[in-house]
Amino acid sequence: MNWLKDLTGKIKFNRPLSAHTTFRIGGPAKVFFEPQDINDLRRLLINAKKENIRVLVIGAGSNLLVGDKGVRGIVVKLTAPAFQNVVYAHGSLRTGAGLLLSKLVKSAVDYNLGGCEFLAGIPGTVGGALVMNAGITQKGKGQKLKVRAISDIVSEVTVMDYSGNAKVFKKKDIRFAYRSSSLYNYIVLDARLRLRKKNKKEIKATLKKHLASRRQCQDYSYPNAGCVFKNPQGHSGGRLIDLCGLKGKSFGDACISYRHANFILNKGKARAKDVLRLIAFVRRKVKSRFGVTLEPEIKIWQN
Repeated sequence: MNWLKDLTGKIKFNRPLSAHTTFRIGGPAKVFFEPQDINDLRRLLINAKKENIRVLVIGAGSNLLVGDKGVRGIVVKLTAPAFQNVVYAHGSLRTGAGLLLSKLVKSAVDYNLGGCEFLAGIPGTVGGALVMNAGITQKGKGQKLKVRAISDIVSEVTVMDYSGNAKVFKKKDIRFAYRSSSLYNYIVLDARLRLRKKNKKEIKATLKKHLASRRQCQDYSYPNAGCVFKNPQGHSGGRLIDLCGLKGKSFGDACISYRHANFILNKGKARAKDVLRLIAFVRRKVKSRFGVTLEPEIKIWQN
């Protein structure tokens, strides 16, 4: 990979990915690259494809479990200013994929724009949120579960394929589903989000409500990756796990939270193998008792 020296971004070798995930778990990336701009990213992708080198993109690492042996190939993180810009135009925000959701929400407040308050408190980047269609599940009328997701407010997304070709997708061209999307096959570069003018006091009140709700039910006591499993149709994954009496169950330092049963905590020196063992154990127990197969919401990277 002599061509690496021609790139202008930051390159590190054998970089521990535990430093880049909220789980604080994960072995090294053989090459860890932070491109300076879109052209820098394109050069990397073109050369990596020629040599058949695997490329993976990491956002805030908030929905990711990396294997103990790390990953072969190149891990890309969009941290440069070129991927974190925010531009307001005609009631919309165009935002770079590397921007943290917390900064997106703050920018919306600054512009008196409402519509993305439900993203408050979700640890992640705009790009990662779009790929997994991040959002929240709330109890609506009649206690039915209601899902709100970033796909509700997106109008178009600019992406790059792994050959280095950029293209723009309108929302109608993207398949969004619960905690997934067809963007998984691309690298998200930026997005245009449809928002609406709103009184700043109202926006802040809604933000306060969402943040209070997250603090009440979620567990921030130890490193974790948020909800490990998707909610099955008509069910709460956390409640099914709780009903199986699995709160506090642990393998090594990987432990199911007492506060939120869909959270697995790293209580010290948990390894990916401990988390994977716990995931498999939970799936077996829930399947045995309720006949429901829990599907992981977190992404798992292994060699």
